[in-house]
Amino acid sequence: MNIKIDRLPNYRIAYLRQVGPYGPHNVKVMEKLKSWAKKKGLFNKNSIILSIPRDNPEVTSPENCRYDAAIVISNEYKIDNSVSEDRLIGGQYGVYRVKHTAEEIKKAWDLIFVELLNEGYLVDSRPTFERYYGEEDDIDYCDICIPIILKQQ
Repeated sequence: MNIKIDRLPNYRIAYLRQVGPYGPHNVKVMEKLKSWAKKKGLFNKNSIILSIPRDNPEVTSPENCRYDAAIVISNEYKIDNSVSEDRLIGGQYGVYRVKHTAEEIKKAWDLIFVELLNEGYLVDSRPTFERYYGEEDDIDYCDICIPIILKQQ
């Protein structure tokens, strides 16, 4: 794997949440978010879209897993009551660019934590997420972003 260590900024996000097993329902909530963002003029070639699994399904029962479909918004943007708002804390992240296919993304999620630990990094408690750029539905890559603590000595 080719993991790049990067300092990410704080992100202010507008999001929609799905509670339940991860899978097809996540796609539906992401489409709903994109539709909202398009109507508000927020979804364009410069957009940053985040796919945020809030729970580990190996620890949290599937029916309680939370998933947020989010778009990065400016500090000045006033959201309406059809979406929620949050802030993701920036800092050091392991960033792995992967082809945007279900197979490649699953493979990356299966390997990225082991790779980071093998490289001497500790995973932080901030949310992990997939980051997508632009407005096209046929995006050919995404970044898997894992929050890390500085390398162990």
